[in-house]
Amino acid sequence: MDFAYQAEDEAFGVELQAWLDTNLPDFNNQGEIGADHSDETRRTMARRQAWQQRLHAGGWAAINWPRSWGGREATTMQNVVYSEVMARAKTPGIYNANGIWQIGPMIMRWASPAQQQQWLPGIIDATDHWCQGFSEPEAGSDLANLRTLAIADGPDYVINGTKVWTSTAHLARWGLFLVRTDPTAIARGAKHEGITAIIVDMHTPGVQCRPIREITGEAMFCEVSFTAARVPVANRLGEEGDGWNVAMGTLTHERAGTGGIAIGLRAELDEMIAAAREHNPDALLAPDLRDRIARLYAQVELTRLLNARALSKVLKGERSFPEAQIAKLQWSHLSQALAELNIDLLGPLGILAKGGPEAINGGHAAHNYPWQRFTSIGAGTTEVQKNIIADRALKLPRP
Repeated sequence: MDFAYQAEDEAFGVELQAWLDTNLPDFNNQGEIGADHSDETRRTMARRQAWQQRLHAGGWAAINWPRSWGGREATTMQNVVYSEVMARAKTPGIYNANGIWQIGPMIMRWASPAQQQQWLPGIIDATDHWCQGFSEPEAGSDLANLRTLAIADGPDYVINGTKVWTSTAHLARWGLFLVRTDPTAIARGAKHEGITAIIVDMHTPGVQCRPIREITGEAMFCEVSFTAARVPVANRLGEEGDGWNVAMGTLTHERAGTGGIAIGLRAELDEMIAAAREHNPDALLAPDLRDRIARLYAQVELTRLLNARALSKVLKGERSFPEAQIAKLQWSHLSQALAELNIDLLGPLGILAKGGPEAINGGHAAHNYPWQRFTSIGAGTTEVQKNIIADRALKLPRP
Protein backbone atom coordinates (compact mmCIF):
# COMPACT_ATOMS: atom_id res chain seq x y z
CA MET A 1 0.00 0.00 0.00
CA ASP A 2 1.34 3.43 -0.97
CA PHE A 3 -0.47 6.17 0.90
CA ALA A 4 1.76 9.04 -0.11
CA TYR A 5 -0.47 11.99 -0.90
CA GLN A 6 -0.48 13.43 -4.39
CA ALA A 7 0.23 17.14 -4.81
CA GLU A 8 -3.47 17.93 -5.20
CA ASP A 9 -4.26 16.03 -1.97
CA GLU A 10 -1.59 17.97 -0.09
CA ALA A 11 -2.99 21.23 -1.45
CA PHE A 12 -6.50 20.17 -0.43
CA GLY A 13 -5.34 19.59 3.15
CA VAL A 14 -3.40 22.85 3.29
CA GLU A 15 -6.45 24.77 2.07
CA LEU A 16 -8.71 23.12 4.63
CA GLN A 17 -6.26 23.69 7.49
CA ALA A 18 -5.88 27.36 6.54
CA TRP A 19 -9.66 27.76 6.52
CA LEU A 20 -9.94 26.10 9.94
CA ASP A 21 -7.12 28.24 11.36
CA THR A 22 -9.18 31.30 10.50
CA ASN A 23 -12.70 30.08 11.16
CA LEU A 24 -12.58 27.59 14.05
CA PRO A 25 -11.12 29.97 16.69
CA ASP A 26 -13.58 32.67 15.60
CA PHE A 27 -16.45 30.20 15.87
CA ASN A 28 -15.35 28.98 19.31
CA ASN A 29 -15.02 32.56 20.54
CA GLN A 30 -18.68 33.29 19.81
CA GLY A 31 -19.63 31.93 23.21
CA GLU A 32 -22.25 29.33 24.07
CA ILE A 33 -24.33 28.97 20.90
CA GLY A 34 -27.82 27.78 21.73
CA ALA A 35 -27.62 28.96 25.35
CA ASP A 36 -31.27 30.03 25.13
CA HIS A 37 -32.27 26.34 24.98
CA SER A 38 -32.77 24.62 28.33
CA ASP A 39 -32.50 21.20 26.66
CA GLU A 40 -28.92 19.92 26.17
CA THR A 41 -29.82 18.22 22.89
CA ARG A 42 -31.21 21.40 21.39
CA ARG A 43 -28.15 23.36 22.50
CA THR A 44 -25.91 20.80 20.83
CA MET A 45 -27.90 20.91 17.61
CA ALA A 46 -27.95 24.71 17.57
CA ARG A 47 -24.16 24.71 17.74
CA ARG A 48 -23.93 22.10 15.00
CA GLN A 49 -26.31 24.07 12.78
CA ALA A 50 -24.20 27.22 13.14
CA TRP A 51 -21.01 25.27 12.39
CA GLN A 52 -22.45 23.58 9.30
CA GLN A 53 -23.68 26.95 8.00
CA ARG A 54 -20.13 28.28 8.32
CA LEU A 55 -18.73 25.17 6.62
CA HIS A 56 -21.20 25.63 3.78
CA ALA A 57 -20.23 29.26 3.33
CA GLY A 58 -16.63 28.13 2.93
CA GLY A 59 -17.50 25.22 0.64
CA TRP A 60 -16.55 22.57 3.22
CA ALA A 61 -19.92 21.16 4.31
CA ALA A 62 -20.35 18.43 1.68
CA ILE A 63 -17.05 17.76 -0.04
CA ASN A 64 -18.36 14.69 -1.90
CA TRP A 65 -21.30 16.51 -3.48
CA PRO A 66 -21.13 17.86 -7.05
CA ARG A 67 -19.87 21.41 -7.40
CA SER A 68 -23.25 22.36 -8.83
CA TRP A 69 -24.76 21.61 -5.41
CA GLY A 70 -22.04 23.32 -3.35
CA GLY A 71 -19.65 20.38 -3.03
CA ARG A 72 -16.06 19.81 -4.10
CA GLU A 73 -16.33 16.41 -5.83
CA ALA A 74 -13.59 15.18 -3.52
CA THR A 75 -11.53 12.12 -4.36
CA THR A 76 -11.15 9.15 -2.04
CA MET A 77 -7.81 10.39 -0.76
CA GLN A 78 -9.20 13.88 -0.25
CA ASN A 79 -11.89 12.31 1.94
CA VAL A 80 -9.12 10.80 4.03
CA VAL A 81 -7.33 14.14 4.27
CA TYR A 82 -10.57 15.87 5.24
CA SER A 83 -11.33 13.32 7.93
CA GLU A 84 -7.84 13.47 9.41
CA VAL A 85 -7.63 17.27 9.44
CA MET A 86 -11.08 17.64 11.00
CA ALA A 87 -10.32 15.01 13.65
CA ARG A 88 -7.05 16.64 14.65
CA ALA A 89 -8.73 20.04 14.89
CA LYS A 90 -11.54 18.58 17.05
CA THR A 91 -14.19 20.41 15.06
CA PRO A 92 -17.85 20.36 16.15
CA GLY A 93 -20.24 17.84 14.65
CA ILE A 94 -22.46 18.91 11.77
CA TYR A 95 -26.20 19.48 11.80
CA ASN A 96 -27.13 17.14 8.95
CA ALA A 97 -24.67 14.24 9.08
CA ASN A 98 -27.26 11.80 7.70
CA GLY A 99 -28.37 14.31 5.11
CA ILE A 100 -24.86 15.16 3.91
CA TRP A 101 -23.40 11.67 3.78
CA GLN A 102 -26.37 9.42 3.07
CA ILE A 103 -29.74 11.00 2.32
CA GLY A 104 -28.41 13.73 0.04
CA PRO A 105 -26.53 11.32 -2.24
CA MET A 106 -29.61 9.11 -2.42
CA ILE A 107 -31.75 12.07 -3.46
CA MET A 108 -29.21 12.82 -6.19
CA ARG A 109 -29.36 9.17 -7.30
CA TRP A 110 -33.10 8.52 -7.13
CA ALA A 111 -35.00 11.83 -7.11
CA SER A 112 -36.37 13.86 -9.98
CA PRO A 113 -34.85 17.29 -10.73
CA ALA A 114 -37.81 18.95 -9.02
CA GLN A 115 -37.35 16.83 -5.89
CA GLN A 116 -33.64 17.58 -5.85
CA GLN A 117 -34.32 21.30 -6.03
CA GLN A 118 -36.88 20.98 -3.25
CA TRP A 119 -34.70 19.15 -0.73
CA LEU A 120 -30.97 19.38 -1.43
CA PRO A 121 -30.41 23.11 -0.72
CA GLY A 122 -31.92 22.82 2.77
CA ILE A 123 -29.72 19.84 3.59
CA ILE A 124 -26.39 21.39 2.71
CA ASP A 125 -27.04 24.87 4.12
CA ALA A 126 -28.51 23.50 7.39
CA THR A 127 -31.84 25.26 6.92
CA ASP A 128 -33.72 22.01 7.58
CA HIS A 129 -32.70 19.13 9.81
CA TRP A 130 -33.21 15.59 8.47
CA CYS A 131 -33.70 12.19 10.10
CA GLN A 132 -33.69 8.64 8.77
CA GLY A 133 -36.30 6.09 9.88
CA PHE A 134 -35.47 2.45 9.18
CA SER A 135 -35.56 0.48 12.46
CA GLU A 136 -38.85 -0.77 13.93
CA PRO A 137 -39.76 -2.13 17.39
CA GLU A 138 -40.64 -5.63 16.15
CA ALA A 139 -38.23 -5.97 13.22
CA GLY A 140 -35.16 -6.85 15.29
CA SER A 141 -31.83 -6.51 13.50
CA ASP A 142 -33.31 -7.58 10.17
CA LEU A 143 -34.37 -4.43 8.33
CA ALA A 144 -36.37 -6.45 5.81
CA ASN A 145 -38.84 -7.38 8.57
CA LEU A 146 -40.22 -3.84 8.60
CA ARG A 147 -44.02 -3.59 8.80
CA THR A 148 -44.89 0.10 8.70
CA LEU A 149 -47.62 0.01 6.08
CA ALA A 150 -48.24 2.54 3.30
CA ILE A 151 -51.37 2.10 1.20
CA ALA A 152 -51.85 4.21 -1.93
CA ASP A 153 -54.99 6.33 -1.85
CA GLY A 154 -55.23 8.69 -4.80
CA PRO A 155 -52.33 11.18 -4.73
CA ASP A 156 -51.22 10.05 -1.26
CA TYR A 157 -49.93 7.10 0.71
CA VAL A 158 -51.74 6.51 4.00
CA ILE A 159 -49.11 5.37 6.46
CA ASN A 160 -49.60 3.45 9.72
CA GLY A 161 -46.88 1.97 11.90
CA THR A 162 -43.97 2.76 14.18
CA LYS A 163 -40.27 3.46 13.78
CA VAL A 164 -37.80 3.51 16.66
CA TRP A 165 -34.28 4.75 17.42
CA THR A 166 -34.74 7.50 14.85
CA SER A 167 -32.04 10.02 15.77
CA THR A 168 -33.23 13.61 16.41
CA ALA A 169 -36.57 13.01 14.70
CA HIS A 170 -38.21 15.48 17.08
CA LEU A 171 -35.95 18.21 15.70
CA ALA A 172 -36.26 17.25 12.02
CA ARG A 173 -38.33 18.93 9.35
CA TRP A 174 -37.90 16.05 6.91
CA GLY A 175 -37.20 12.34 7.17
CA LEU A 176 -36.36 9.50 4.80
CA PHE A 177 -38.42 6.44 5.76
CA LEU A 178 -38.79 2.90 4.51
CA VAL A 179 -42.38 1.65 4.37
CA ARG A 180 -44.03 -1.53 3.16
CA THR A 181 -46.26 -0.98 0.15
CA ASP A 182 -46.90 -4.71 -0.43
CA PRO A 183 -48.42 -6.16 2.76
CA THR A 184 -48.25 -9.71 1.36
CA ALA A 185 -44.48 -9.82 0.83
CA ILE A 186 -43.45 -11.19 4.25
CA ALA A 187 -46.10 -13.92 4.18
CA ARG A 188 -44.95 -14.87 0.67
CA GLY A 189 -41.38 -15.27 1.91
CA ALA A 190 -40.27 -12.29 -0.18
CA LYS A 191 -39.65 -9.76 2.59
CA HIS A 192 -37.11 -7.76 0.55
CA GLU A 193 -39.82 -6.99 -1.98
CA GLY A 194 -42.62 -4.48 -1.57
CA ILE A 195 -40.50 -1.94 0.35
CA THR A 196 -40.65 1.70 -0.73
CA ALA A 197 -38.56 4.74 0.22
CA ILE A 198 -40.49 7.92 0.89
CA ILE A 199 -39.65 11.37 2.24
CA VAL A 200 -41.95 12.60 4.98
CA ASP A 201 -42.61 16.13 6.19
CA MET A 202 -42.32 15.59 9.94
CA HIS A 203 -45.05 18.21 10.53
CA THR A 204 -47.58 16.04 8.68
CA PRO A 205 -50.78 15.37 10.69
CA GLY A 206 -50.66 11.84 12.08
CA VAL A 207 -46.88 11.85 12.54
CA GLN A 208 -45.81 11.93 16.18
CA CYS A 209 -42.31 11.85 17.70
CA ARG A 210 -41.64 10.66 21.23
CA PRO A 211 -38.09 11.35 22.43
CA ILE A 212 -36.51 8.42 24.27
CA ARG A 213 -34.60 9.43 27.39
CA GLU A 214 -31.19 7.79 27.41
CA ILE A 215 -29.12 6.64 30.36
CA THR A 216 -27.01 9.79 29.90
CA GLY A 217 -30.08 11.94 30.53
CA GLU A 218 -30.18 13.17 26.96
CA ALA A 219 -32.83 12.41 24.35
CA MET A 220 -31.29 12.10 20.89
CA PHE A 221 -33.35 9.09 19.78
CA CYS A 222 -37.07 8.98 19.10
CA GLU A 223 -39.98 6.68 18.51
CA VAL A 224 -41.94 7.90 15.47
CA SER A 225 -45.53 6.77 15.06
CA PHE A 226 -47.70 7.09 11.96
CA THR A 227 -51.46 7.12 12.41
CA ALA A 228 -53.28 7.47 9.08
CA ALA A 229 -50.63 9.98 8.03
CA ARG A 230 -51.13 11.11 4.43
CA VAL A 231 -47.88 11.59 2.52
CA PRO A 232 -47.86 12.57 -1.17
CA VAL A 233 -46.88 9.86 -3.64
CA ALA A 234 -44.77 12.63 -5.18
CA ASN A 235 -42.45 12.30 -2.15
CA ARG A 236 -41.43 8.78 -3.11
CA LEU A 237 -37.78 8.09 -4.00
CA GLY A 238 -37.55 5.72 -6.94
CA GLU A 239 -40.40 3.52 -8.01
CA GLU A 240 -42.76 1.72 -5.68
CA GLY A 241 -41.00 -1.40 -4.42
CA ASP A 242 -37.49 -0.02 -5.02
CA GLY A 243 -36.98 0.77 -1.35
CA TRP A 244 -34.54 -2.04 -0.64
CA ASN A 245 -32.21 -0.84 -3.38
CA VAL A 246 -32.48 2.73 -2.09
CA ALA A 247 -31.72 1.53 1.45
CA MET A 248 -28.70 -0.51 0.42
CA GLY A 249 -27.31 2.48 -1.43
CA THR A 250 -27.83 4.58 1.68
CA LEU A 251 -26.26 2.09 4.06
CA THR A 252 -23.28 1.25 1.86
CA HIS A 253 -22.51 4.76 0.59
CA GLU A 254 -18.73 4.90 0.77
CA ARG A 255 -17.33 7.19 3.43
CA ALA A 256 -13.64 6.79 2.84
CA GLY A 257 -12.67 9.27 5.54
CA THR A 258 -12.26 6.53 8.12
CA GLY A 259 -8.81 7.80 9.04
CA GLY A 260 -10.47 10.18 11.46
CA ILE A 261 -11.77 7.31 13.60
CA ALA A 262 -8.32 6.17 14.70
CA ILE A 263 -7.18 9.76 15.15
CA GLY A 264 -10.18 10.46 17.38
CA LEU A 265 -9.55 7.34 19.45
CA ARG A 266 -5.87 8.21 19.84
CA ALA A 267 -6.79 11.76 20.90
CA GLU A 268 -9.19 10.37 23.48
CA LEU A 269 -6.43 8.15 24.92
CA ASP A 270 -3.93 11.01 25.01
CA GLU A 271 -6.39 13.33 26.74
CA MET A 272 -7.33 10.84 29.45
CA ILE A 273 -3.65 10.18 30.21
CA ALA A 274 -3.06 13.93 30.48
CA ALA A 275 -6.06 14.31 32.80
CA ALA A 276 -4.85 11.45 35.00
CA ARG A 277 -1.34 12.92 35.14
CA GLU A 278 -2.83 16.21 36.39
CA HIS A 279 -5.57 14.99 38.72
CA ASN A 280 -4.71 11.42 39.77
CA PRO A 281 -1.03 10.74 38.90
CA ASP A 282 -0.72 7.69 41.14
CA ALA A 283 -3.03 5.81 38.78
CA LEU A 284 -0.34 5.90 36.12
CA LEU A 285 1.95 3.90 38.39
CA ALA A 286 -0.46 0.97 38.69
CA PRO A 287 0.82 -1.98 36.60
CA ASP A 288 -2.63 -3.12 35.50
CA LEU A 289 -3.60 0.35 34.27
CA ARG A 290 -0.28 0.80 32.49
CA ASP A 291 -0.85 -2.54 30.78
CA ARG A 292 -4.33 -1.48 29.64
CA ILE A 293 -2.95 1.80 28.28
CA ALA A 294 -0.30 -0.05 26.28
CA ARG A 295 -2.78 -2.58 24.92
CA LEU A 296 -5.24 0.12 23.87
CA TYR A 297 -2.46 2.14 22.25
CA ALA A 298 -1.57 -0.90 20.16
CA GLN A 299 -5.21 -1.57 19.30
CA VAL A 300 -5.75 2.02 18.16
CA GLU A 301 -2.73 1.74 15.89
CA LEU A 302 -4.08 -1.58 14.59
CA THR A 303 -7.36 0.16 13.78
CA ARG A 304 -5.51 2.87 11.84
CA LEU A 305 -3.74 0.23 9.75
CA LEU A 306 -6.98 -1.71 9.29
CA ASN A 307 -8.66 1.41 7.93
CA ALA A 308 -5.70 1.92 5.62
CA ARG A 309 -6.09 -1.61 4.33
CA ALA A 310 -9.81 -1.06 3.70
CA LEU A 311 -9.01 2.17 1.90
CA SER A 312 -6.47 0.43 -0.33
CA LYS A 313 -9.27 -1.81 -1.56
CA VAL A 314 -11.50 1.19 -2.28
CA LEU A 315 -8.69 2.81 -4.28
CA LYS A 316 -8.41 -0.40 -6.34
CA GLY A 317 -12.14 -0.50 -6.98
CA GLU A 318 -12.66 -3.45 -4.65
CA ARG A 319 -15.11 -3.98 -1.80
CA SER A 320 -13.69 -3.12 1.61
CA PHE A 321 -14.80 -6.49 3.01
CA PRO A 322 -14.27 -7.82 5.63
CA GLU A 323 -12.07 -4.93 6.78
CA ALA A 324 -15.05 -2.58 7.12
CA GLN A 325 -16.91 -5.01 9.39
CA ILE A 326 -13.81 -5.70 11.48
CA ALA A 327 -13.11 -1.96 11.77
CA LYS A 328 -16.66 -1.45 13.02
CA LEU A 329 -16.08 -4.07 15.72
CA GLN A 330 -12.80 -2.38 16.63
CA TRP A 331 -14.53 0.99 16.92
CA SER A 332 -17.19 -0.46 19.22
CA HIS A 333 -14.69 -2.31 21.41
CA LEU A 334 -12.18 0.52 21.68
CA SER A 335 -14.76 3.23 22.34
CA GLN A 336 -16.11 1.28 25.31
CA ALA A 337 -12.69 0.14 26.55
CA LEU A 338 -11.39 3.73 26.50
CA ALA A 339 -14.46 4.98 28.36
CA GLU A 340 -13.94 2.33 31.05
CA LEU A 341 -10.22 3.13 31.30
CA ASN A 342 -10.96 6.84 31.71
CA ILE A 343 -13.12 6.18 34.77
CA ASP A 344 -10.45 3.97 36.32
CA LEU A 345 -7.66 6.46 35.65
CA LEU A 346 -9.53 9.31 37.32
CA GLY A 347 -10.76 7.27 40.27
CA PRO A 348 -13.55 8.95 42.29
CA LEU A 349 -13.21 12.12 40.19
CA GLY A 350 -14.25 10.15 37.12
CA ILE A 351 -17.85 9.75 38.25
CA LEU A 352 -18.45 13.48 38.77
CA ALA A 353 -20.97 14.69 36.20
CA LYS A 354 -21.16 17.96 34.31
CA GLY A 355 -22.08 20.83 36.60
CA GLY A 356 -20.18 19.52 39.60
CA PRO A 357 -17.57 21.96 40.94
CA GLU A 358 -14.76 19.38 40.70
CA ALA A 359 -15.86 17.60 37.51
CA ILE A 360 -12.93 16.97 35.15
CA ASN A 361 -13.30 18.17 31.56
CA GLY A 362 -16.95 19.01 32.08
CA GLY A 363 -17.77 15.56 33.42
CA HIS A 364 -16.74 13.93 30.15
CA ALA A 365 -15.73 10.60 31.71
CA ALA A 366 -19.02 10.17 33.59
CA HIS A 367 -21.03 10.99 30.46
CA ASN A 368 -18.94 8.95 28.06
CA TYR A 369 -18.98 5.74 30.14
CA PRO A 370 -22.70 4.96 29.57
CA TRP A 371 -22.93 6.77 26.23
CA GLN A 372 -20.41 4.55 24.45
CA ARG A 373 -22.62 1.51 24.97
CA PHE A 374 -24.45 2.66 21.84
CA THR A 375 -21.48 1.63 19.71
CA SER A 376 -22.55 -2.01 20.12
CA ILE A 377 -25.70 -1.14 18.16
CA GLY A 378 -25.04 1.96 16.05
CA ALA A 379 -23.93 1.40 12.43
CA GLY A 380 -24.74 -2.31 12.72
CA THR A 381 -24.97 -4.43 15.84
CA THR A 382 -21.94 -6.30 17.09
CA GLU A 383 -23.75 -9.63 16.80
CA VAL A 384 -24.74 -9.02 13.18
CA GLN A 385 -21.21 -7.91 12.22
CA LYS A 386 -19.77 -11.09 13.77
CA ASN A 387 -22.31 -13.23 11.94
CA ILE A 388 -21.41 -11.57 8.62
CA ILE A 389 -17.70 -12.16 9.21
CA ALA A 390 -18.26 -15.77 10.30
CA ASP A 391 -20.55 -16.56 7.37
CA ARG A 392 -19.00 -14.66 4.47
CA ALA A 393 -15.34 -14.21 5.41
CA LEU A 394 -14.46 -17.23 7.53
CA LYS A 395 -17.00 -19.52 5.83
CA LEU A 396 -17.79 -21.20 9.14
CA PRO A 397 -20.38 -24.00 8.98
CA ARG A 398 -23.86 -23.14 10.10
CA PRO A 399 -25.16 -24.99 13.20
